[in-house]
Amino acid sequence: MTNPEPGDWSSYAGLARLQRERLPLLLEAAARAPFYRKRGVPADLAEAPLTTKADLRDAYPFGLLAVDRSELATYHESSGSTGAPTASYYTEGDWTDLAERYARKWVGITPDDLFLVRTPYALMITGHLAHAAARLRGATVVPADNRSLAMPYSRVVRVLHDLGVTLTWSLPTDTLLWAAAAAVAGYRPGADFPALRAIFVGGEPLSAARRARIGEIWNTRVVEEYGATETGSLAGECPQGRLHLWADRAIFEVRDPATGRLTPDGRGQLVVTPLFREAMPLLRYAIEDEVEVAYTDCPCGWWLPEVRILGRTAFGGRTAWADRAGLTQLGVEELVFGLPAEFGVMFWRARADADRLRIEIEVAERYRTAAVGALTEAAGRAYGITADVAAVPPGGLVPYHLLTATAEVMKPRALFGAGEDWDRALRYY
Repeated sequence: MTNPEPGDWSSYAGLARLQRERLPLLLEAAARAPFYRKRGVPADLAEAPLTTKADLRDAYPFGLLAVDRSELATYHESSGSTGAPTASYYTEGDWTDLAERYARKWVGITPDDLFLVRTPYALMITGHLAHAAARLRGATVVPADNRSLAMPYSRVVRVLHDLGVTLTWSLPTDTLLWAAAAAVAGYRPGADFPALRAIFVGGEPLSAARRARIGEIWNTRVVEEYGATETGSLAGECPQGRLHLWADRAIFEVRDPATGRLTPDGRGQLVVTPLFREAMPLLRYAIEDEVEVAYTDCPCGWWLPEVRILGRTAFGGRTAWADRAGLTQLGVEELVFGLPAEFGVMFWRARADADRLRIEIEVAERYRTAAVGALTEAAGRAYGITADVAAVPPGGLVPYHLLTATAEVMKPRALFGAGEDWDRALRYY
């Protein structure tokens, strides 16, 4: 397959025509992969069974490889947040597609930008993807990584401030941790980082309320991205703040978990068939995310289907009453971040017990009574239950030492001076 050109977004009919043209090439590529060769590749995608995460695990490591091993550029694995990790691999041509899709940010990525990448530079694709897209557009990359002893939150805040970072890429939750760490360091997130013109976020469900709160805290735009290690970017945000599926690069379907029926839109589990994939073709890949997809006329003018990401189907917390009430992480998050901004609530957790919903929030003592009362009332209205809401003081859910810790990385040493801690010999931490 050749490197993809920018797709036709002028009409839904144009997208459908593009998909029909690309599909035979994709089916031909899939037939070269051992997994699909054994399963059999139908002449029509509508006849193909789902490819599941279990299939990817069974095909580990190279059962889905459709090119010679010498053509691979990178190998990756998923985070394994809901089970054993899955393998993914990409050619240089695949990376052209990956980077171009991610770079479709309506706010733009330019050579004048300092782009802080705050997702893992590890087997997952996310950090490498943002890095590649930023370099594609000529931006300067600040490779901040994540979950690294070398880059604690205090250092992130220093780099954001001192370098004048203009764009960031992270989990939505991470931006709140930066805000807390900035406040502890004596900075005002909304005033002391004037160069920051946009925050790119992805990797977890994001409610409208939390998105608005992040933008308010940092006094900047919040731009959402959606994708997976197995597929790269699947959707991006338009100037109207709506998330659109990249239907010029993949075929999207929605599976009803009760019936197994696949439709182009509606609510259910997302199924994706990437159209420009050389190394690892995927036919009807069930990504295990619950979504709502709609074909609507967006004021932005993009003829691309809209999507709402509701959460990961495989996550726990499901009980009979919770299912009946329609309880979701996104729904509870809306309630939490619907609290007045002056309460300062940024961190929370919840659990659906057998007969009740338990919520804990981190809030200052002076707002405790008001916050607990307001959230209890909101949960009652939303789910018809009496929620058990508890408040903990600042530092109760996110310890202060996490926000103030300095880098704890050292190179291996074998010779120490008198009085030095030589138990750290040969360690990287």
